[in-house]
Amino acid sequence: MAQPASRFEPEPIRADAAESRLLEILREALEAPGGGASAARLLAADGRPLELPQSVYQVLVETVRELAEGNAVAVLPVRAELTTQEAGDLLGVSRPYVIKLIEQGTIPCTATAGNHRRLRLSDVLAYRRLRDEERRAALDEMSAEAERLGLCY
Repeated sequence: MAQPASRFEPEPIRADAAESRLLEILREALEAPGGGASAARLLAADGRPLELPQSVYQVLVETVRELAEGNAVAVLPVRAELTTQEAGDLLGVSRPYVIKLIEQGTIPCTATAGNHRRLRLSDVLAYRRLRDEERRAALDEMSAEAERLGLCY
């Protein structure tokens, strides 16, 4: 049985096949030369045009790009704090492993009442990004070594 989405892992939003053409049109319009937040507008419910702030425009461009490429998206605040269990779930590791990372100084945390620890989502995501980059580099190195040894078909 699937667990409900937490506030740190909201249910991903996916575009259905019927939306693909509209997403491509929207993507082209948002990425057109001379565009940008100052050129993008939304219409309020009463019909008046609303200019988009640059930050909202950037989120919209990235979201439309990902959806148009067939990827699911989720929006969550970077300022959020996670428990060690939530961090473990996000990283795909156990809670004791997260605690080990904290104790090694790999991921910073703040202490709350008692022995509870909280981790900033941005720190956990930074660790995940670094870990993924290191994994990719190791795989690239292994692939290059396999090619040098003639092990590739």
